[in-house]
Amino acid sequence: MNTLIPITEKYLEYCKSQKRIDYKTIKAYRIDLKQFTSFYNNTDIHTLSAADIENFIGYLHQNFKPKTVKRKLASLKAFFYYLEYKSIIEINPFNRIKTKFREPLLLPKTIPLHMVENLLSTMYKEYSLAHTAYRKKRTLLDIAVLETLFSTGMRISELCNLKSSDVDMHDEVIRIYGKGAKERIIQIGNEDVINLLKSYENEYVSEIQDSGYFFTNKNATPLSDQAVRRMINKYCSLAAIELHITPHMFRHTFATSLLEADVDIRYIQEML
Repeated sequence: MNTLIPITEKYLEYCKSQKRIDYKTIKAYRIDLKQFTSFYNNTDIHTLSAADIENFIGYLHQNFKPKTVKRKLASLKAFFYYLEYKSIIEINPFNRIKTKFREPLLLPKTIPLHMVENLLSTMYKEYSLAHTAYRKKRTLLDIAVLETLFSTGMRISELCNLKSSDVDMHDEVIRIYGKGAKERIIQIGNEDVINLLKSYENEYVSEIQDSGYFFTNKNATPLSDQAVRRMINKYCSLAAIELHITPHMFRHTFATSLLEADVDIRYIQEML
């Protein structure tokens, strides 16, 4: 039969047995092609024209995001190339259709500066109100972590893996080993942040020496990515901040703040 449903089933079997495509991909193909067959009510494949395909593309654009449309069209194109390869159709309608379209540019998410100020002021308030030495020490670590993320733009993985030898309080610089083992050095220009990090270093000197890491827990183990995320969520809750803030957003906020201060973009790229 030349109607869409039996032909698509035959195509999916071909993908499984001949092309050896994995299960998840075939499942996605099945969903995408079912939408197509339902749209044309299992019509005869030979009655479909380029105009019909364009109508279906229009339907996709009206109901799905560009990234999803792109995937569904890829599934449909592969199906029609199969039909052409097997001589089920003589002319592939996609040969007459231009399907290029621009996806919207998604800008990195940043944290409004008033929220950063609110978050940090909440942390400093918690520090000043801490009733025990343990609570004060722990809050100092939390503040040092967030101040470092915001003032250096480093990745969370870079912060968690920062060795004590990479932080030079005398010259006020941090050496960071990023992706691909690339090394970069960042000068900490804020005196308040320098003083805070010196206070943290003095308070955690034994843990830092035992672990070899600059940011460390009370049991001398390096911080984990998840621990930092939980800490941020905790203080966001205390500060009544509804925006979901991730460690990576501090990196984007750092870069955006420098751009707004008219810092040369090439210099910012080097810092990041």
